[in-house]
Amino acid sequence: MGRGRAKAKQTKVARDLKYRTLETDFDQLQRELHGDNGSKAKESAGGDDDDVDDPYDDAESAQRP
Repeated sequence: MGRGRAKAKQTKVARDLKYRTLETDFDQLQRELHGDNGSKAKESAGGDDDDVDDPYDDAESAQRP
């Protein structure tokens, strides 16, 4: 019982995704896929977070034998 509201929400979201008209910038998408953004794409891709101080980083390795 009680799944009706959740199912209705999922149906609404599915319909929105299926029938919504989007104005997609295919040129921008192509630049992102081919890596034409240069170093900006590499920086925003995540990578190492060495500059972020993680207080649990040392504690985790110290507990392992």
